Amino acid sequence: MAEIEDLSFPIPWSLSSFRYELMENPYASLFGASIHHGRVLAAFACVWIIDQEMKINNVAVHPRWRGRGIGSRLLKHLLEFGAQQGCLEATLEVRPSNQVAKKIYDRLGFRTVGRRRGYYSDTHEDALVMTCPLTPRTMWR
Repeated sequence: MAEIEDLSFPIPWSLSSFRYELMENPYASLFGASIHHGRVLAAFACVWIIDQEMKINNVAVHPRWRGRGIGSRLLKHLLEFGAQQGCLEATLEVRPSNQVAKKIYDRLGFRTVGRRRGYYSDTHEDALVMTCPLTPRTMWR
């Protein structure tokens, strides 16, 4: 996960942040998408389930495996997981400049509901706040 994180984000999470999410945060769940019969981790995601909301903190696909639908499939799994946990919506932040991610989120039913000014400390770029309604019967295809 740390390698994918380092290759995917300008300011990656530290190992201690991952350790905290795995071992101490009662709201956190981490997911991985593997290939080659589980021998290679191609993508991961971290979410928090708090009350009836699933907060998607990060989703990353190893650069070698991008453009193959792995991220979309992982996101669909996250949305199904959130619905199964009784969440009513999923929320995330995304850089306006990340057109690839925005297109995937739009296709899966996310809508922009706000903006956090200067959210990203490396570039002071805003973050778009996006939400997606979740229901137990919703299927993401």
